[in-house]
Amino acid sequence: MPEEYFRYSYDGLVLEFDRIIANRWQGSTLAPSEKKARSNLTYQFKKQFNKMPASKITLTGTIKRIV
Repeated sequence: MPEEYFRYSYDGLVLEFDRIIANRWQGSTLAPSEKKARSNLTYQFKKQFNKMPASKITLTGTIKRIV
């Protein structure tokens, strides 16, 4: 049986190596869990802003599941 996917969104601060690089970034993704959604959103941010894959990007806010 396939996994069930949910829509998640993020709207908040983004840190790179513990330094604020975005006061407010918004993104959304489909994922089976909040953990995977956070990973997807971090990847999205890196691609959007041409960050290196090894960059330590942290989304400090809450990932919200959209019902």
